[in-house]
Amino acid sequence: MENLIELKNNYNSLDKLCSYLKTASTFECSKEYDQWEVRTDVNGQMAQCIVLKKSNMHAVKVFFVNENTVKVNHIIPNKIMNAYFGKSQKNYQNILEIITGKIKGIVLAPTQEKAFEEMEQVLHKISA
Repeated sequence: MENLIELKNNYNSLDKLCSYLKTASTFECSKEYDQWEVRTDVNGQMAQCIVLKKSNMHAVKVFFVNENTVKVNHIIPNKIMNAYFGKSQKNYQNILEIITGKIKGIVLAPTQEKAFEEMEQVLHKISA
């Protein structure tokens, strides 16, 4: 689950966006280094993103792809939960990993979709 949202010019930095999200939403908001996709910024440092967290299993990661457009991805913010329920990063999986991955996807998909939509609505309020 991911989406691109174009924001108003007032919210064109992570700091401005984070301060807005802290006041406008009931979700926990923090600015963190992107440990889910290890992205780098223009200086070669690990890029930062905003994590809008609903629970240990549901959160969205928000980062700028250009000046006014943010990319919103669903993530599992807890590192232990992400290890068990997150997407596998392996190139090759055995049959048991494939089957359990499909089962996890079927069981978790409806609640993840609902949480993603709830958190995404907060960002649509300031979209251009």
